[in-house]
Amino acid sequence: MRAEQLFDVSGRVAIVTGAASGIGLAMSDVLSANGAHVVMADIAKAQLDEAAESFRSEGRRVDARVLDVADLVAVDETIRAVAAQHGRLDTVFANAGITGGPGYTFPNGDMDHVSFELWDRVMQVNLTGAFATLRAAASVMKPRRRGSIVVTSSVAALRASHLPSHAYHASKAAIAQVVRVAALELGPHNVRVNAIAPGPFATGIGNGRLRSPEVAASFAATVPLGRVAQTEEIMGLALLLASDASSFMTGAIIPIDGGTQA
Repeated sequence: MRAEQLFDVSGRVAIVTGAASGIGLAMSDVLSANGAHVVMADIAKAQLDEAAESFRSEGRRVDARVLDVADLVAVDETIRAVAAQHGRLDTVFANAGITGGPGYTFPNGDMDHVSFELWDRVMQVNLTGAFATLRAAASVMKPRRRGSIVVTSSVAALRASHLPSHAYHASKAAIAQVVRVAALELGPHNVRVNAIAPGPFATGIGNGRLRSPEVAASFAATVPLGRVAQTEEIMGLALLLASDASSFMTGAIIPIDGGTQA
């Protein structure tokens, strides 16, 4: 089988949350470039509209929907509406997330300075919002007995580090375990659930801290490849998990981290 057949997503319908920038934008880019109809969802309306219009100007099939994944009712309504509009929903990337501030070696990053208000917000977005996205996607995929749900976790779910915040570690570890349990539950319905666990990527998350040379150098020092990743480096893994090339993969937490787990 040729690669273009194996990784074919043409005609499929996908939703990507946190799609206006960073990893979510790269996911939307690769899916739409390969023929999928992509619904880009994000809380940042202006940035979202600009990104979607850029893709549409190239003839891609892209819609934009403003969505805060912490609004659980809106998450459910959005996913059901997309599935009803298109008569199908093939792939959902539950990607939206926030950092909760820096880790303990940075100023005000130690546990004594943890804001419980921010802690709750991180859990609401990274854990509860991601689970709500997964649950809503599963509810429309199960009757069709097919679908791929991909959650963005983190290498911070797999090992402790002094760089991300306490809240970020906790939320990403929790959602990774949710992915494993969901894979067990949804496997008999032929719905696959996997997680991507990125290492340090140069994105706008955390007010773009990883775009700072000093902060990027701190993260790069922990990576065997010796650098921070660019967002387009997520594209191959995203396309794999959205396509039938990953048809026997479920319950996996897949690092894409430059070797930090080695």
